[in-house]
Amino acid sequence: MASFYKYPVAIPSGVKLQIDGQKVVVTGPKGSLEHTIHPSVSMVQDDDSSIRFESASGDKALIGTSRSLINNMIIGVTAGYEKKLQLVGVGYRAQAQGNTVNLSLGFSHPVNHPVPAGITVETPSQTEIVVKGIDKQLVGQVAAELRDYRRPEPYKGKGVRYADENVVRKEAKKK
Repeated sequence: MASFYKYPVAIPSGVKLQIDGQKVVVTGPKGSLEHTIHPSVSMVQDDDSSIRFESASGDKALIGTSRSLINNMIIGVTAGYEKKLQLVGVGYRAQAQGNTVNLSLGFSHPVNHPVPAGITVETPSQTEIVVKGIDKQLVGQVAAELRDYRRPEPYKGKGVRYADENVVRKEAKKK
């Protein structure tokens, strides 16, 4: 297993990284994110184009996690993140209206899911949902919450699934 915590994180042009103690603020063309790293991890900025992570207490457990979080923040403010969901089932529909997503998933009532700030939800068609944002964790959380309303069931495959998800189908009971 490779030790990725040793590699420095590249800071592309157009991205500004501010370090104030353990607080890191990353600003880029798509927005700004901030994170407070654990006290046992120290950051060393060699120049304006890279940053390294070292252990302040000799413990290496959180170096890789901190490096990955900061790297994901840099990718988020430059390119952004997106998750695609598909609705499979007769009558399953989705419609984005402002800061809510209206879902019709076969329940006796419509499901209205509020979208948090910093996340945009688009519905290119009635059976597709695209969740976009700069915070990887928040994009994944919103997509997971939308999927949890009606997970894909194993017999017919109906439900809300990720676009790249492979649903393992079960064989029906035989007489």
